[in-house]
Amino acid sequence: MDLFKQQKVEDFYDVGEELGSGQFAIVKRCREKSTGSTFAAKFIKKRQSTASARGVRREEIEREVDILRQVQHPNIVTLHDAYENRTDVVLILELVSGGELFDFLAQKESLSEEEATQFIKQILEGVNYLHARKIAHFDLKPENIMLLDKNVPLPRIKLIDFGLAHQIEAGVEFKNIFGTPEFVAPEIVNYEPLGLEADMWSIGVITYILLSGASPFLGETKHDTLKNISTINYEFDEEFFCHTSQLAKKFISQLLEKDKRKRLTIQEALKHPWIKVSRCRDLRRCSERKRERRQLKTKRLREYTIKSHSSMPPNNTYADFERFAQVVEDIEQMESALVSLAAAHDALQEAVDAAASACHQKEARYKEESEGVRHELSQIRYEFRKVEASKRSLQEDVRAFSSGLAAVAGRLRERRAHFELLRAELSHELAWAQEAMGSGPADGGGGCTSSA
Repeated sequence: MDLFKQQKVEDFYDVGEELGSGQFAIVKRCREKSTGSTFAAKFIKKRQSTASARGVRREEIEREVDILRQVQHPNIVTLHDAYENRTDVVLILELVSGGELFDFLAQKESLSEEEATQFIKQILEGVNYLHARKIAHFDLKPENIMLLDKNVPLPRIKLIDFGLAHQIEAGVEFKNIFGTPEFVAPEIVNYEPLGLEADMWSIGVITYILLSGASPFLGETKHDTLKNISTINYEFDEEFFCHTSQLAKKFISQLLEKDKRKRLTIQEALKHPWIKVSRCRDLRRCSERKRERRQLKTKRLREYTIKSHSSMPPNNTYADFERFAQVVEDIEQMESALVSLAAAHDALQEAVDAAASACHQKEARYKEESEGVRHELSQIRYEFRKVEASKRSLQEDVRAFSSGLAAVAGRLRERRAHFELLRAELSHELAWAQEAMGSGPADGGGGCTSSA
């Protein structure tokens, strides 16, 4: 049986306006002609050749569809149908029209911890369903936590976008570098074996942001963000968490645990005192004054959502190299330094060439190797780009060094010209002195007597 229907989706659905778009996908509203029911049609651009970087590989789309067909849960988006044409795979999905959870909460004046736990619990219940089937989402973030309908007292959460989801197999090691840097677990940053625990880390980050409007690991650059994650560099700033309970902070801390074995599992998270229903009932019995102290302001959450939706500047990592403060006046020392620098450049060039050669060789075998080898190749490409960046920076230093050397050489030529001028003058003076001394015996005596 084909995974996708080889028919034109337009024959069965009226395709309407665009609802959203990503790098290789566009989501549009559609209506099923036979029933009049409304759905969301996700058009995924297929990669046309193995050498191309545009589009999504068919096996990745098949994996997403296979996982979506396994799941049926109130807090997970439902797949209705799937079609394929020459350029796209079209997924007919449940229409989730309530918008993002964070956008909804940011519109409120304040948010109580009780309300927060109700939404976090729904996220946990959806993830619990996935983890019970050994499915890891690997891309849990605010943009993928939607509301089915926001115009109800307690909107229902829907987890969407299973493009990175994987079924974890016992005894099979799985590594990859993917996801949104702000929400990925340390084991992804460090290229370590991955499992269901990575989702729990992401839930910890989401909870932190939901209660504070601040992101725990976000840095000025992508490099800073990944470094903060790797070193677990975060804190509960009193400015952001002055109205947050200790139970809530403990819940977050137990999720943002670097050691996967110590990190809360999905079952442990659901049983956590901050999440349990009994805790919520106790909160409802609290006095009005105590509830008022637990009100969390949503101003910062609004600011966070605005920033996350706005276009972000390029998140590149830059290496700053020191420039020479002064040029060495001694030309021999300058030449020696230049020779050393050239030797270092040659050594680095050889290393770069060797790395490039190794990378190209592995890339040539890429099509024939297994999934595990392809993941290793992606890591090699990552290291190669770092080496190339170092090479370019070193070339800039060599050019700057050469420029400084040229300036010194110019000064040396000026001094040599000056030296030649002085030597000519000295020779002239010396010749004059010799002439004067040579003529001394002939008329010097009388002159001295006359002067006396």
